[in-house]
Amino acid sequence: MRGASGGFSGLRAGGLVGAVMLVACMSMATAQHAKEKGEGEPKVAADGKLVPLTKTGAVVLDPKGKKVLLKTKVVLREGVLEMLVCKKQTKEHEAILSIDAPAFVIHSGLLALGLEPGSPVQFNPEYKAPSGARVDIFLAWTDEKGKANRVPAQDWIRNQVRRFYVVKMERLPADVKLPKEGKESEIRYDSKHKELSWYGPMTVAQRDRLQALSADKEFKKAIETFYEKSQSKKMAAHWVFAGSGFFTDEDGQKHYQAEGGDVICVANFPTAMLDVDTQSSSTGEENLLYEAWTEKIPPLGTEVTVELVPAPAKK
Repeated sequence: MRGASGGFSGLRAGGLVGAVMLVACMSMATAQHAKEKGEGEPKVAADGKLVPLTKTGAVVLDPKGKKVLLKTKVVLREGVLEMLVCKKQTKEHEAILSIDAPAFVIHSGLLALGLEPGSPVQFNPEYKAPSGARVDIFLAWTDEKGKANRVPAQDWIRNQVRRFYVVKMERLPADVKLPKEGKESEIRYDSKHKELSWYGPMTVAQRDRLQALSADKEFKKAIETFYEKSQSKKMAAHWVFAGSGFFTDEDGQKHYQAEGGDVICVANFPTAMLDVDTQSSSTGEENLLYEAWTEKIPPLGTEVTVELVPAPAKK
């Protein structure tokens, strides 16, 4: 083990042995919890059938399909995101899905598939992206019409469009009178800071009406920039098995940090079990890159099966 705040350097791809070792590394309280509930030690059936890792079935190992299945519920459909999945009663205000299960059980399931945890994000002395085995994530649910659906998790996450976009501009063109009412009134010019700004997604019609306000090329280019940057784009990042880490309490007991809720993150956290493989700030809403793609997410309370699948090895 790396140390009080480190990862799992001694728990590489050890399969079931690694899973058992992981449980042994938990704090006494967590280990006792696991023992009482019969959680955290996957025993693969000889016939390859599904293996529940919790008594509730919230975490299931699928050895034949080579995946870990999570039983979750939709808890958020609109807003900026730090998580795709959090633990129940932790960070539901910034996660689309929540799961009622210990984080270390999910970690154990990934170990049982032979995945290697890497290293969580580092911010000091400089940024270092999370590393580890790549995990593809799929979301499966049944809609209100009884239709079965399955999509990559990235489909529910887009770049944050409900924010301000700013372009530096020395002065407004003389022929421009910015709208004070109507759909284009979100545009502003700050003469003190010499900035033209726009809030939220811009439609084609809004772009065309605003560009028609002036023949000035700089102004037209600024409007085009607002339009292009404010369009919804699916998250392109992938998840890696960063592995979270441990902290030591005042009694000298070690605790798995992802139990705080950071199960599957979209904003980089040193405590994340699964994190995105690109820089994605976790410091304040104004710096968060992603938000829930509301129109694509089913109603609150919908049960969703999250599939954690080892990504194919790169050739």
